[in-house]
Amino acid sequence: MEQAVDRISLLGLGLALAAILLGQVLEGGHLGSLLQPTAFLIVIGGTLGAVMLQSSLSVFREGMRMGRWVFLPPAFDADLLIAQIVQWAHVARREGLLALEAQLMNQNDPFILKGLQLLVDGIEPERLREIMEVEIDQREHELKLGAKIWEAAGGYAPTIGILGAVMGLIHVMENLSDPSKLGAGIAVAFVATIYGVGAANLVFLPVSKKLLALVARQVRMREMMLDGMLGIANGDNPRIIESRLQAYGR
Repeated sequence: MEQAVDRISLLGLGLALAAILLGQVLEGGHLGSLLQPTAFLIVIGGTLGAVMLQSSLSVFREGMRMGRWVFLPPAFDADLLIAQIVQWAHVARREGLLALEAQLMNQNDPFILKGLQLLVDGIEPERLREIMEVEIDQREHELKLGAKIWEAAGGYAPTIGILGAVMGLIHVMENLSDPSKLGAGIAVAFVATIYGVGAANLVFLPVSKKLLALVARQVRMREMMLDGMLGIANGDNPRIIESRLQAYGR
């Protein structure tokens, strides 16, 4: 399934940034005063370093990889998936579970592939449930750790912003005898705080919440697939399976 751009995420980020920049202009300020490379380096670099320090490499990479889900979420078509499961149920009911072996080569999802292989092997339904629930729990755990990378960044960024502000004020104090340097130091001090609080509340924390919602949707999808596979293993009527699975898409 082709990924579709999440327009509400783009709209939300654009609206938040536009509101802040417009507010700056309406207050008589200049947009250029918000562009402070030093403050940006302190806040973003410091936050990134803190997150890397608390994380393992695999978790950090997973979290960064998941970041694109905010704008390009994993494709999920419940109706298509239900139709596919019902088709398998018809095949199994007519020709037996071994007939599902022909479906294995058409699957790219490791979760579906493993479930179908267990069905073909004729494993007991309860054993099938146990094995696949472990798969679901493990994948959920990995994805949540990745999403919490962004939550951690949202916690560190404001504090790093304050650190940048203090550094800016130290620079100001060191140059009290040279008024020409005071403005730059004060600007870095206040803009670093803006960067820290803004990055946390406009980017990092919303991204974390969005990713956790997407993780929950993926888990729900896998639970639906498992429910369908258990129905096939138990020999349920395909119409009953379809009716039960449709409740997941509501």
